Amino acid sequence: MTTGATPRPGDPTITPALVAEHGLTSDEYDRLVNMLGRTPTFTELGIISALWSEHCSYKHSRPVLKTLPTKAPWVLQGPGENAGVISIGDGLAVAFKIESHNHPSAVEPYQGAATGVGGILRDVFTMGARPIAMLNSLRFGSLETPRVRYLVAGVVKGIGDYGNCVGIPTVAGDVMFDAAYEGNPLVNAMCVGIMKVEELITAKAEGIGNPVIAVGARTGRDGIHGASFASEDLSEENEAKRPRVQVGDPFTEKLLLEASLELIRSGHIVAIQDMGAAGLTSSSAEMAERGEVGVTIDTRKVPVREEGMTPYEILLSESQ
Repeated sequence: MTTGATPRPGDPTITPALVAEHGLTSDEYDRLVNMLGRTPTFTELGIISALWSEHCSYKHSRPVLKTLPTKAPWVLQGPGENAGVISIGDGLAVAFKIESHNHPSAVEPYQGAATGVGGILRDVFTMGARPIAMLNSLRFGSLETPRVRYLVAGVVKGIGDYGNCVGIPTVAGDVMFDAAYEGNPLVNAMCVGIMKVEELITAKAEGIGNPVIAVGARTGRDGIHGASFASEDLSEENEAKRPRVQVGDPFTEKLLLEASLELIRSGHIVAIQDMGAAGLTSSSAEMAERGEVGVTIDTRKVPVREEGMTPYEILLSESQ
């Protein structure tokens, strides 16, 4: 992924405090400098912060996740793609994804939960499956607490509103209240989709010279650093990080769903990838890595909805 090694005028100086603010330890930063053979630019620091976060890289949980069974004759797609896909016979398959949106929901319950639903919808239909059902598993502190009541109301409404606007029903779920979740609610959303086996598509971008097309909502400043934010410990200071929660647009996503499925079935695209918490950065880099190619991004060509957005902001916003 090319970013250009020349610092932009006005970019902040890379300091230990700035490195720590991006969620990197001093050892991780030193390793980055050694790999590059130079000091990273501000944009490169942001990219590494996103891709090396727990949310994107699973750097802490990977050893545990590797112990889980993921292979069987009926498993058409295991870990490493947007969603898992299981054959159910008669040429049909089920795609499914479950993902937490805990931190965003803790600071902005309505949009945090709503955009969690939006994300897993995209994960499913970018596999070639049509979403048919939403589910959720929620954990909150005691309902005696005013803040918990505020969180519950926002999360439930966010999940329901987004699914209803896209036309996908929430068919099941569970909720539990316990003091252990007082400061950190758990918001797990799940989507299930149905597809024909031959309609399966992956995010493996192969072929030198292929164009990369960004489709969906225009990029804004909301949702910047969503991946690294999701990997941090929650504290009272997180209230100041509301801008890191993207603003959902279910009506645009409904159009995106139908357009994506039609495009996939046309056979005219090589790969398709949801833009998740790290936006253009993760989606582009992951597609290229799977296809063993690189990717060049001209951020001036990315559709934006705010003036003066920098490459750093465009690459790290999850609002697409």
